[in-house]
Amino acid sequence: MADAGKGPDLVSFRELAKRLVAEHVVPAISHQRVSQLSRDDPDFPPVVRVGRSMAVDWYAAEPYFRDRKSRQGRRTDLSKPEE
Repeated sequence: MADAGKGPDLVSFRELAKRLVAEHVVPAISHQRVSQLSRDDPDFPPVVRVGRSMAVDWYAAEPYFRDRKSRQGRRTDLSKPEE
């Protein structure tokens, strides 16, 4: 969970979204999308509760988002159900 020789850098979902954009890891993302990914993607880095907020280690989240393949605009309501 920590980078070589460094302790974890825990950030809230809101701060994570801001930092991902500021460091040009992704062009745009909201904290709501980060929250959704944390619930739906089994590969999402471990999440910890800090007070009333959820947090993730920046050193685990940054490579996750850098390597993640985005499927923006995919309309699942138009696809035919698999039989």
